[in-house]
Amino acid sequence: MKYLLPSLLCFNAGFVDTAGFVALNGLFAAHVTGNLVTFAAALADGRMPDLSKIIAVPVFCVVVVAARLLSQALAQRGIDDFRVLMAAKLVLLAHAALVAIQVGLPLAADTPNAVMTGMTLVSAMALQNALHRTHLTDAPPSTVMTGTMTQVLLDATQAMRPPAGGLPEPVRLRLRRFALFFASFCGGCAVAALLYRAVGVWCFLLPPLVALAEILVLSAAPPAEPARPAG
Repeated sequence: MKYLLPSLLCFNAGFVDTAGFVALNGLFAAHVTGNLVTFAAALADGRMPDLSKIIAVPVFCVVVVAARLLSQALAQRGIDDFRVLMAAKLVLLAHAALVAIQVGLPLAADTPNAVMTGMTLVSAMALQNALHRTHLTDAPPSTVMTGTMTQVLLDATQAMRPPAGGLPEPVRLRLRRFALFFASFCGGCAVAALLYRAVGVWCFLLPPLVALAEILVLSAAPPAEPARPAG
């Protein structure tokens, strides 16, 4: 159970990033700092970056800060902030899916519907990132896999050539967990690619369904530790 929720988060991040990149003119909705690279690349090419690439990181930052403040306010009132904000993420993903299906994607990069859909997905992933950092601190980030992949490779190498006393149990457990999370992210990317080829923008209906599954898994688990105000 404790591995299932982070795995679903990783799957959704891979799916949203891939589907969003294809349908929204190269926007990174989950790995949001990737937009800094595409922003700089556009400038190097002598082009004005798309509006979505310009505002994606500021929108992400605003949502993370707002999520933290709301999380603290809810926790002070004895409300389960994790479940409330996970539900908010579900609403954002559902809204993005409905808009994408209604207007049809891809659209020109700077059209209002394209920008709104992109920023809705960015906001949903900002909520996921904030909640992951505050409530799932023992799991690696769900949206950035470079560090996770590096750790998997290091631990796998140690497993192939274990020390004299055998592979330490913490390393064995970490390898199993991190490999599962990395595979979940890759699975999300692959499923997004296949579904987009098969059904187009209707593929955006899957992330809110996965988010619903995340909430159901969370409801079946013990209550999450509420975020404590700093100080």
